[in-house]
Amino acid sequence: MPKRPWNRVNLPVYSICSKDDKGSFNMHIITYANQISMQPKRFVCGIYEGTKTLENIIGNHEFVLQLLSEKQYRLVELLGKKSGHQINKMERLEKRKLLSTWNHYPILKDALAVMLLSSISSFPGGDHTGFLCDVLQYKNLNEGNPLTLDTLRAYKLIRI
Repeated sequence: MPKRPWNRVNLPVYSICSKDDKGSFNMHIITYANQISMQPKRFVCGIYEGTKTLENIIGNHEFVLQLLSEKQYRLVELLGKKSGHQINKMERLEKRKLLSTWNHYPILKDALAVMLLSSISSFPGGDHTGFLCDVLQYKNLNEGNPLTLDTLRAYKLIRI
């Protein structure tokens, strides 16, 4: 049986690093991210309701969007299937020596690229809140293939 139309596209997998009002960071998996404008460069990001990331972005409009490498598929368990409300994801990433720093944000050192975004507006999107964001800065970090939904499907990390 064919996939539903919205599941036929092999979307890239990103991680967001967001900061709360006390300066504590959290990371989260996101696949609902897409460029929407060339000039100015803008992205739309959909953040799942009830997450620490959503709280952080509402309170602090800047965050880092990280394009993940296909070799980072194992991070989906921690960053996408666990809640920042229950565990400190940053401590776990630090213990595994997976972090470096860019623009005063911890980032995943094996990510392909990073973008500093600033939310300029938000809108309800059902089980996600959408954020229209300006790209403030970006940096390519590593060569390689991006992590995609098909890779997550192949490792049975998602079923869609």
